[in-house]
Amino acid sequence: MSSQVNSKEEEEVAPLQRPPSPPLHTTFAARGLHAQNFPAHKPRDLRIPSPQAITHVAWSCDGKRLAGVGIDKITRIWTPETSMESRAATHFSGGHSDDVDYISWNPTHPELFCTSSQKDRRIVFWDARQSRHTQQIILKISPVQTNYSPDGRALIFTSAGHQLFFLTYGKDGDATKAQWHFSDKDGSIVASTAMFNHVGDGIILTHHSEHSVRVMDYPTLTLRESPAAHVGGCVAVALDPRGRYLASGGYDSIVNMFDLSEWICARTISTCENAINALSFSYDGEYLAIANTGSYIDICATETGAPLHRVPALAPSPTVTWHPSKYVFAYCGQTKLREGGPPPVAIISLFGGGI
Repeated sequence: MSSQVNSKEEEEVAPLQRPPSPPLHTTFAARGLHAQNFPAHKPRDLRIPSPQAITHVAWSCDGKRLAGVGIDKITRIWTPETSMESRAATHFSGGHSDDVDYISWNPTHPELFCTSSQKDRRIVFWDARQSRHTQQIILKISPVQTNYSPDGRALIFTSAGHQLFFLTYGKDGDATKAQWHFSDKDGSIVASTAMFNHVGDGIILTHHSEHSVRVMDYPTLTLRESPAAHVGGCVAVALDPRGRYLASGGYDSIVNMFDLSEWICARTISTCENAINALSFSYDGEYLAIANTGSYIDICATETGAPLHRVPALAPSPTVTWHPSKYVFAYCGQTKLREGGPPPVAIISLFGGGI
């Protein structure tokens, strides 16, 4: 009986703690904006029977497609406005010999994307209009995370050994067809996560054992800024679409919001009780979604840091990503195995209105 009580307590998600009221001039009402009513929505969960988790989800640049990877060698792509049923997904396979664990969409073309696998050490490029991959790059290291440049002609990726590498797109020598090629940059820079800025002339790096965020010029890789961010390691960053803020999250369960004009910490969000996994801004930059090692997603107001809603999740999510033009975000994970309970299932979830 006591074990049942304990498991029930573990499933309960603590309510959001309300901090002091923010300055009036930063509120939605003072800025003439209508705040979204997030508590009016409920999560929509797709359960996929699998002993492994969905490890990453991502929207295409036009928001019409949502891709999920992690449970096997297949990339599954849904059209959420039509259906999010398991049988409605389009399957892309044949590019990997082992489990796929990350996907990135090309920001300039809604049909182009790439997938990566740590186990088979490959990055594979795809065109959603055809079933076969367009290019396959076999690596000597295990790629963990990929990120396209804004023009879609460069790709940075980090390895399991926390190194940074680069690919560029173009014609090599006398080749008639443009392809992806290794850059001459050799992986001497350490990083756990990496992303381009909105212009493409800079990259933002974090390392799981460093307390600061590094900002470097691209392609010179000259260090530009290195603001202190977290105790115990910085593991997640996100850029405000308006270019005002950089959000960072760490093992300390804190989210810092840096003002990009002065590189000072404008505000700190401390509503989470767990280490941060991922961050994502809404398309207009007004809201920040926070995924963490707890079974919930927090939504906070960007300009005030005020907590707005806590979304209960079926499991901790390694990622969260807002739709590029709607107040909807996707997240994923895997339910826990409980004694006497059903087997774990992989999950993809949507939260918000408009789809």
